[in-house]
Amino acid sequence: MSATETKMPMTARRGKPLAGTVTVPGDKSISHRALMFGLLTVGETRITGLLEGEDVINTAKACRALGARVERTGPGAWSVHGVGVGGLVQPSTPLDFGNSGTGCRLMMGVVGCHPIRATFDGDASLRKRPMRRALDPLALFGVRVVEQGDGGRLPITIEGPANAVPVVYESPVASAQVKSAVLLAGLNAPGVTSVIETEATRDHTERMLAHFGAKVTVTPHGAHGRRIDLVGQPELKPAPVVVPADPSSAAFPLVAAAIVPGSDVTITGVMMNSLRTGLITTLIEMGARIEKLNPRVESGEEIADLRVTGGRLAGVDVPAHRAPAMIDEYPVLAVAAAFAEGTTRMRGLHELRVKESDRLAAVADGLAAAGVDHAIEGDDLVVRGTGRVRGGGTVATHMDHRIAMSFLVMGLAADTPVTVDDTGFIATSFPDFVPLMRGLGADLS
Repeated sequence: MSATETKMPMTARRGKPLAGTVTVPGDKSISHRALMFGLLTVGETRITGLLEGEDVINTAKACRALGARVERTGPGAWSVHGVGVGGLVQPSTPLDFGNSGTGCRLMMGVVGCHPIRATFDGDASLRKRPMRRALDPLALFGVRVVEQGDGGRLPITIEGPANAVPVVYESPVASAQVKSAVLLAGLNAPGVTSVIETEATRDHTERMLAHFGAKVTVTPHGAHGRRIDLVGQPELKPAPVVVPADPSSAAFPLVAAAIVPGSDVTITGVMMNSLRTGLITTLIEMGARIEKLNPRVESGEEIADLRVTGGRLAGVDVPAHRAPAMIDEYPVLAVAAAFAEGTTRMRGLHELRVKESDRLAAVADGLAAAGVDHAIEGDDLVVRGTGRVRGGGTVATHMDHRIAMSFLVMGLAADTPVTVDDTGFIATSFPDFVPLMRGLGADLS
């Protein structure tokens, strides 16, 4: 968004209980990866339930620029005719990922070990985000950074080696994006590439590697970690992908139903991967009434329908090792904590400082605007809830879709309305957020 574009503020007001059955958008993590694996497979990959937000559409455009034939065949239905591992073509223009750090970092891995040159770019927000954490391990394969912005930021041009070498990489941060970038790069390196993580992060890349026929082995490492070994240069086989509903998007109607008294909301087909359900675990610990209905497995991922009814919540201590399983949900968890009775401490949130905004600071500022007692202590966020929230004030979203949606949810149960300064970026992950919430009875204007 340029400085000349008009912001799109919105106000959420307390109203009647929320009720109904909804389906939230397809999971963004799976959607990005489905397109990329389609690119890396010879033949046709059919995808259903794809999230058609701006972030994922930019990944689809990048796949086209790298040689794939990518077509939309219906709502959420896409066909990708890929070029196979080692078959990428050099793009003629920069690959623009808009607001998506996931799409950009993962595609750096996809492209990295191919002997081509590619430029990666994004919007003003993405240009502020650190990329070295993905580039540094790629350098071990022989990937060279030709040009980059200040501090290793976009725009960045990389050039892949003629002959990549496999690596063993121990990740210094709990980041599924970094792990995935390394594994995707390892696909076009001979031999075995290994990633060691001390805290297990979301494992969609490993699951999808196996779904498309790669040889990948996952073993425990330490108390909470894993070692992933991937045999390079496989011939990936086309496989259909059914994209489950995104738990990060489900988080908003989920928390809204939990904090608005008398609510009864069902969210269908939500991913139940244990490395993505930290928010659900935490809300249940807080006393939220959440039922898991009709559990099933699709495309290697567990899913279920979730029924949530409103009630009283209590403060809890959220352990740091849970952070990777709910890193995108902390803003809306902070909203739930504001309505809980007692203190909630969310530990080990360093990763929030390098999201679309400094999410930790943005959440704290939003809580302050609504009169919620809170503190940042090191990398911990402490929220001292009293069971009700004053509300009022305007929350600065800092071009961050999750901040915008989280504080709109807050306004649905606060004593006085809550306004967010801009909703324009909600389209990056949840284009139908406003009509979906209004369909449940939310007062958003």
